[in-house]
Amino acid sequence: MKRRTFIKNTSILGAGLLSSKFSFASGQKFPVVRLPVSKRHFQSKAVEAAIKTFQSGLKNPELAWLFENCFPNTLDTTVYYTEEHGKPDTYVITGDIDAMWLRDSSAQVWPYLQFINEDQALKKLIAGVIAHQTKCILKDPYANAFYGDATKIGEWKTDQTAMLPGVHERKWEIDSLCYPIRLAYHYWKKSGDQTPFTADWKKGIENTLKTFREQQRKSGNGPYHFQRETPKPTDSLPMAGYGFPVKPVGLICSSFRPSDDATIFPFLIPANFFAVRSLKQAAEMTDQIFGDKQLAAELNALALEVHAAIQKYGIVNHPKYGKIYAFEVDGFGNAYLMDDANVPSLLALPYLGAVEANDEIYKNTRRFVLSDDNPFFYKGSAAEGIGGPHVGQDMIWPMSITMRALTSDDQEEIRQCIKTLQRTHAGTGFMHESFHKDDPANFTRAWFAWSNTLFGELLWRTHQHIPQLLTS
Repeated sequence: MKRRTFIKNTSILGAGLLSSKFSFASGQKFPVVRLPVSKRHFQSKAVEAAIKTFQSGLKNPELAWLFENCFPNTLDTTVYYTEEHGKPDTYVITGDIDAMWLRDSSAQVWPYLQFINEDQALKKLIAGVIAHQTKCILKDPYANAFYGDATKIGEWKTDQTAMLPGVHERKWEIDSLCYPIRLAYHYWKKSGDQTPFTADWKKGIENTLKTFREQQRKSGNGPYHFQRETPKPTDSLPMAGYGFPVKPVGLICSSFRPSDDATIFPFLIPANFFAVRSLKQAAEMTDQIFGDKQLAAELNALALEVHAAIQKYGIVNHPKYGKIYAFEVDGFGNAYLMDDANVPSLLALPYLGAVEANDEIYKNTRRFVLSDDNPFFYKGSAAEGIGGPHVGQDMIWPMSITMRALTSDDQEEIRQCIKTLQRTHAGTGFMHESFHKDDPANFTRAWFAWSNTLFGELLWRTHQHIPQLLTS
């Protein structure tokens, strides 16, 4: 299968599930670790059917067990569905932290979009995520995480920034405003349903455009600043909370990475790529749903400006790999060459639809980030993969291994990624935030729903398109 086909056959495509009487009986080696039915937060008939379909005839009992645990983990443990005035509203926690990240919540429900036309309850659940995210963006477009209680004062109340009640954390990250657009756009494309796209949703898009423009920093630093009293330098910003200086060249500043770590050079290239994609999607929606051609033109104009700036300032000539995309730049000619495990990353650009997988510069970049020349690529006796400063040296993120498979057309590479993930869950039946390159039992975050659901997405996509990879 061609990489482009594999990547584009995402979980947006129709599932065509088949019912099955197969029931996976967990033996002692694979104990029941999924929550019992009575304690699950949400049950989707389509997702349960997918689990049965995946397990039917599968000769790898461990993968069958892992899929049943991981794929529905977001629904089982992290979603809180309510209705306000008869309209869906869904609060989604990230797992072991009772807060809703705009990024994580979008990514956690993303693999379920493929089922919404055959499961109306699931469709309403995701419409509720879109509605809740709209409220968050209208409250504070610079915040990355929010509480379910809009009046709650949280643990980071002493951060030196404009903290509001209901905000868990206020780390400005470009992708926090991109992920909700990605979710909304594909919900609309898949279902044709326009009910979540209210006047408030449009205001959220206007807020996004305004924020992106402010963070181009063409006339000063803009309104956002952030400092925290902490022993971790990656949790605060230098230069009075504005970060290191940039030259205004059309790119958008991201004070923090999707890992919630501070950027070094504030023009984070993977996030700017994501912004280009998201701005174009928002433009299409505001034009076709609202008929607002002026707003659509402004969104498209910014997308074109940022894309041109990436091509001019975001590409460097590497002595070994040729032209590659930098991770961060500052517009003055300085660049940071690395990649981080969290998404958006350079590795994940095709997964997000931000570049074609056969783009020559991306292919060069991919070789770089999956090598020892990437300072955060770790290789040990247990596995190899990308980590980052968020957790520390020699800690590989399963998410990076999953993303490597999701952006590959090499069947052997995909197979090896799945086998690596199968042997590094440390007997828990779930994916984790990270694990030590030499010891999978040394891991962080036993309950990290995004990593679980993303792995489930990989297994389901593989089952749908190249099932022979799951036989051993």
